Amino acid sequence: MSTKSKDAPTKALEENLVKAERYLTRFKAAPVRHLIAGEPVASVKGGSLETLCPVDNTVLAKVAAGGAADIDAAARAAAAAFPAWRAISGAKRRAILHEIADAIEARAEEIALVESMDTGQPVRYMSKAALRGAENYRFFADRAPGAADGLSLPDTDHVNYTMRQPIGPVGIITPWNTPLMLSTWKIAPALAAGCTIVHKPAEWSPLSATLLNEIMDGVIRKNGLPGGVVNMVHGLGEDAGKALTEHPLIKAIGFVGDSRTGSLIMAQGAATLKRVHFELGGKNPVIVFDDADLDKALDAVLFMIYSLNGERCTSSSRALVQKSIYEGFTAKLTERVKKIKVGHPLDPATEIGPLIHPNHVDKVLSFPAAASKEGARIACGGGRALGGMGNFVEPTLYLDAKSGMRIAQEEIFGPALAVLPFADEAEALSIANDVRYGLTGYIWTGDVGRAHRMARDLEAGMIWVNSENVRHLPTPFGGMKASGIGRDGGDYSFDFYMETKNIAVAYGTHKVPKVGA
Repeated sequence: MSTKSKDAPTKALEENLVKAERYLTRFKAAPVRHLIAGEPVASVKGGSLETLCPVDNTVLAKVAAGGAADIDAAARAAAAAFPAWRAISGAKRRAILHEIADAIEARAEEIALVESMDTGQPVRYMSKAALRGAENYRFFADRAPGAADGLSLPDTDHVNYTMRQPIGPVGIITPWNTPLMLSTWKIAPALAAGCTIVHKPAEWSPLSATLLNEIMDGVIRKNGLPGGVVNMVHGLGEDAGKALTEHPLIKAIGFVGDSRTGSLIMAQGAATLKRVHFELGGKNPVIVFDDADLDKALDAVLFMIYSLNGERCTSSSRALVQKSIYEGFTAKLTERVKKIKVGHPLDPATEIGPLIHPNHVDKVLSFPAAASKEGARIACGGGRALGGMGNFVEPTLYLDAKSGMRIAQEEIFGPALAVLPFADEAEALSIANDVRYGLTGYIWTGDVGRAHRMARDLEAGMIWVNSENVRHLPTPFGGMKASGIGRDGGDYSFDFYMETKNIAVAYGTHKVPKVGA
């Protein structure tokens, strides 16, 4: 893997490269296998996929290419393990999930370096991803003992009470951006609820999923449970993914990814009446009014699009700036974007690393020409960075955009920001809602009433006021419109992974109607 860049490698980069090479050796020695019923196995039909290093597109590893037969074996293993996992107490599941969290934390450096090299995400962000993932397990671990709790609903002649029960084996399909953390958001509550898992990681970044699943499987089996509580099958979406969404033993699908794939999964699961939970795309607005704390707003606008390479669903890829401050605000924005450091993902100083895959680079770089043709101004960026090596692209800033332009309507999913001027609150709301997506919205204002009005009327599932995306785990996470179905977080997750049952017991005081007496 190349270390070329415009600057000489720093000592920290060199040290991280040595460590990463050591961690990655295991993946290069032999094709990465599936995990089914506690055993690493090759694909039934053989064959493998290549996962590339985004720095220079050299091959990091070969990964088993799964298909319908592999998914069938994994689903059967999950179904076989379900009775044992369901039967243990919530307190026991709590202990096991805390142990998984401990194991994730113990391997945090390995996870961070492997994931940075597999995704291109800067290590300054990935170093925290494993710890955040462990936090997800701890949060749901502590909720596991009460996951089955229901309500008491007394009536005149009966006492009614509810309980929740795990739905059964579930499929989890996760994306290529920050894959470990996003996997834990789905898998941790499913395990806490008592479900067993078949996990299909993204084919472009499968390595940290391999680490996560071997951690989980090792802890679970060490506690006397059978292999098969967690299973993992690698492969393409049209092969392994489709087989998972159609499999009759899989009761639900939790998916994070693009909206088009979400609609395909919904159609594929229809024949088996599969429950679905989708976190999909976004074209999220950050709205800056002239009465806001403009220094903080500027920091937030930059962070929420240029961190994590712009490859996240909650990024604020549209900045709506009030006309009275537009020129001054965009001048400062342009100055800051030009200073963003593009570099090797293992360099702690890097702010933007390489994008995930050459195909994704082509997509992101298809927008500058279209933006210019439609009348937007490219203030900076718009091309490849670091002399064209690997998947590095320049942080890009589009000014004077209008709502109908591609850059203001389509999810670019890269380090590219479109800035749109607005006159007043009504126009800001109209522009913000003029997209097919509705995941998040960000509002910067000093007017409390305006903050509440805008938060109420924005068509998005999550709104942050005078803040960037800071997730509080008990709160609901999810979107409206083409941005998803359902909510993650707290008991909202249990509503998806569990069935609610009502039980009515007669007091003995009511009279049963007689028929045929």
